[in-house]
Amino acid sequence: MLRPHLPRTRVRALLSAACCAVLGAGLLAGTAAAESPTTTARSAPAGRAAAGSKVVGYFTEWGTYDREYYVKNIETSGSADRLTHINYSFGNVTGGKCAMGDSYAATERAYTAEESVDGAADAWDAPLRGTFNQLLKLKERHPDLKVLWSFGGWTWSGGFAEAAKDPAGFARSCHDLVENSKWAGVFDGIDIDWEYPNACGLTCDTSGRDAYRELLAALRAEFGGDALVTSAIPADATDGGKLDAADYTGAAQYVDWYNPMTYDFFGAWDAAGPTAPHSPLTSYDGVPKAGYDTSATIARLKGTGVPAEKLLLGIGFYGRGWTGVTQDAPGGTATGPAAGTYEPGIDDYKVLKEKCPATGTVGGTAYAHCGADWWSYDTPSTIAGKMDYKDEQGLGGTFFWELSGDTADGELIKAID
Repeated sequence: MLRPHLPRTRVRALLSAACCAVLGAGLLAGTAAAESPTTTARSAPAGRAAAGSKVVGYFTEWGTYDREYYVKNIETSGSADRLTHINYSFGNVTGGKCAMGDSYAATERAYTAEESVDGAADAWDAPLRGTFNQLLKLKERHPDLKVLWSFGGWTWSGGFAEAAKDPAGFARSCHDLVENSKWAGVFDGIDIDWEYPNACGLTCDTSGRDAYRELLAALRAEFGGDALVTSAIPADATDGGKLDAADYTGAAQYVDWYNPMTYDFFGAWDAAGPTAPHSPLTSYDGVPKAGYDTSATIARLKGTGVPAEKLLLGIGFYGRGWTGVTQDAPGGTATGPAAGTYEPGIDDYKVLKEKCPATGTVGGTAYAHCGADWWSYDTPSTIAGKMDYKDEQGLGGTFFWELSGDTADGELIKAID
């Protein structure tokens, strides 16, 4: 359920690929949680990293267009020093195979000296340019940093149903693409973001409850034990919900970790409200739907036998909002989505902290009422509370969607660290 983030026009690229996310349904709710800032020391990043220490950030392929967020920004913000892993999103899934998303952005775009990680412009005859080359430069500066290529997302998950008919063939295609010699050294593994196996996302599939497990088993067999294999999974812990539709417990043996998408539980797709935080840590009085909160998701997954150290805590570096709201507290009515920078009802933390500062907390996350608009998003303080929860639960670490939503000096990722 990675949030839908519509890209803008771009030069020479397959822009339709852009969206990656999750419009609806996760699991959130939450009691107002204590927000004392705390810091937790972590060991140096490694391929798999010590339990609790993983910090995984998504980098969007289309963010280099209108957003002008480049790999260089990961370095200048200080985020590269705090990340253990980057998920490059998204590759396509089509014809039963893994495929490039936007080849121009990934391997062809010529970076100027000002845009480049190391201050060197791409030569006209360079064998590799684009974001892949910039990631190589970033890894040269941070040798322990690992990069995974994430496939699917909200827009491109429809291809997984075909892929599930021949898991071994799909896995071979993914391995051949991820390990292509043209970009050797960029990727350390693969991340699968199937939205959603045997359930509905942008489209619906009837692949069967075992299909997801069989797909992950094939990927592990093909990539071997040294490569990373991870997966973003739904956060819908309600009875009969998306977590019940596929065998996530059985597939856990094949992944290094899961990224339960514990955000986008509520939003202005319900145009009239009620207003509710999109990523609550816990439930709270008046939550629109029971079981829609991070703690419910984690409890359900752990209860089915998924090891805690294979679960990462999901955080959104953005907010969701309504307009036409008169009530400060959650639960108010609305007339539609609030205006956002790139699309209605959603905006980056770096924007919201200035245009609509937080006015309260509920369920362990923040909300803001400014004029007729009502937004919810995480702040450094609420992230600190979520880090306490992550440690208490013995989780494997933290992941977030996505890097460009943070401030230029990495305010939110510092709270994770």
